Amino acid sequence: MLQKLREKSSGWIATAIILLLCVPFAFFGMDQYLFQRNATFVARVEAPPSWWQSAPSWWPVSILWQTEEIEADEFRTVLEQQRQQRSQIEGDTFDTRAFEAMDSKRQILDGVVDRRIMGMLAEREGLVVGNTQLRETIESVPAFQVGDRFDPQSYQLALASQNQTPRQFEDVLRRDLQQSLVPLGISNSAFATRSEVDRLLELTGESRDVAYLALPAPAPDTAPVSAAEIKRWYQQHSERYREPESVTLEVVDVDGTALPPPPAPSEQALRERYAQEQARFGTGEQRLAAHILVKGSDEAAKKKAAELFAKARASGADFASLARAHSDDAGSKAGGGDLGWIQRNGAMVKPFEDAVFAMAAGEVRGPVQTDFGYHIIQLREIKPGQQRSFEQARDELLAEQTKADSDKVFNELLGKLVDEVYKNPTTLTATAKLAGLQVQTFQNVTRVPSGANATHEILSNPAVLRAAFSESAIQDGTVGDPVEIAPKHVALLRVAKHTPERTLPLAQVREQVIAAVRADRALKLATTRADAVLAEIRGGKRLADVASARQLEQVELADLARGQPDPDPAANEAFFAVPPPAAGKSSIGKVQLADGRIAVFVVTQVTPGEPGRAPPQQRMQMQAQLGQIAGLDDAQALVRALRKRMKITVVEERL
Repeated sequence: MLQKLREKSSGWIATAIILLLCVPFAFFGMDQYLFQRNATFVARVEAPPSWWQSAPSWWPVSILWQTEEIEADEFRTVLEQQRQQRSQIEGDTFDTRAFEAMDSKRQILDGVVDRRIMGMLAEREGLVVGNTQLRETIESVPAFQVGDRFDPQSYQLALASQNQTPRQFEDVLRRDLQQSLVPLGISNSAFATRSEVDRLLELTGESRDVAYLALPAPAPDTAPVSAAEIKRWYQQHSERYREPESVTLEVVDVDGTALPPPPAPSEQALRERYAQEQARFGTGEQRLAAHILVKGSDEAAKKKAAELFAKARASGADFASLARAHSDDAGSKAGGGDLGWIQRNGAMVKPFEDAVFAMAAGEVRGPVQTDFGYHIIQLREIKPGQQRSFEQARDELLAEQTKADSDKVFNELLGKLVDEVYKNPTTLTATAKLAGLQVQTFQNVTRVPSGANATHEILSNPAVLRAAFSESAIQDGTVGDPVEIAPKHVALLRVAKHTPERTLPLAQVREQVIAAVRADRALKLATTRADAVLAEIRGGKRLADVASARQLEQVELADLARGQPDPDPAANEAFFAVPPPAAGKSSIGKVQLADGRIAVFVVTQVTPGEPGRAPPQQRMQMQAQLGQIAGLDDAQALVRALRKRMKITVVEERL
């Protein structure tokens, strides 16, 4: 039977059937079959090839499209950064529910997508971030500098503290810089005209003559509030009466600084440490060097470098003057090519470093070729290395060994605690007992700390909150990995109870609802009275007569400046929001003051600002600001146009 099947499947009919079957596979998911994987992206951006902008997105043409994916972890990192920034700025007014809403997440994701689109455009147009630009950006970061100079050791330590290697950091920074190339270029090319600046100066320098009267607040509303009113208000304003998501958190606080100190290290241990790390207590040979850089790798650059080398070696040549006049290194050019003291530690590229440490003091050598171009090097001075004795280094060794012993005790304890957690993952009792500590329980812990939690060292820690509100901690109820609060200070956490965000029951907020209904009734009454005053003024009465009839004080503000908080910022904004009055007329309006009263006002005169009186510095700043705004608008318009030509897929359930 098998032989018959083999014979039947080798003819032209079988071949035709296979070809026919290929068609539906090609159009309906063959690519999914061939390239199956576990997708974790929250957004995918697909762009047609630059040489075929109208290319269709169906397979197999889709394989020509450029594709970028934004992973869930990347989005979560950006989301948490935004959360912390908003929380710090807004404080207690920060609305966790609004921030966690899908519209808010989509807005943040759109920003990430827009940056990725700009990166794709830069890549398509061949715009890249060179090594020089990357190096200059890194060297300009204050955290990597010592005494206003880039320090390689500080750079390495800063990255190590973030669990990053230089390669990882540089890859991320290069991508970020590439994404900013296009919008930065657009922004730098935008400008504002003189007439636009004049118009803005007229508006910002504008003043108005305003008169207003503040109507007295109605008497407190003590009238009964019916059950129907309470129910209706509660249903229409239920978002006001929501309780944020919270957890009850069990914590074991393991603070290494509170542990008993270890025994003092012996003299022998200190001497052994000195012998093992003797090289650290010596300063290697240092060399004071300067250079002239000629960028490029072609024959023209090489020829120019050779000519400069000949001039630098000539009798009586001033190397510093040559560097200031001809060097292409922007960082050292103004200083006559001075590079400071150099050690053989890899801070300089290898060909340059090898040349410097092969030279004699006073020697000029070149051209030396590196990835940056051709260098003419002058070695000005050599400083021999020095070695500190054991006695000179003893205090430092003692402090380091004591700290190492203390760290060892802490790490050994932490290891035992983690092992105990693995044995009993659903409780912290045994773990706390092993460490001689207590299990602390904190209720109503929210994503954004408030009240006493806002200053609590553990409950206000972002890493703790991320762990406490992680999906695994909430669903499993098990103890998670130790969370670092500070060096030698960790917390072990377990979510004992999770309370989702919810609308509080009416019975619980009944008094708040009644107070809100009464406040709303009082505001409506005050608004009705203000509208009656406005009607009288529109009917021809003067504001002064209305004030006199009601025995109220009319307040006059002459030459009120825009933005001047008189009587308060909201009132000033309202005064300048009404249109300028026609000749012989006035513009009227109303505004609620900060104390809750409603003011009725009239604007009788508008005096524009005088652009001609603006200092040149102010005009320049304003012109630059308007140019930046115009450039931002142009960049956003470009993104919108690119989005129309791209295919953007968002997976909301992963946000």
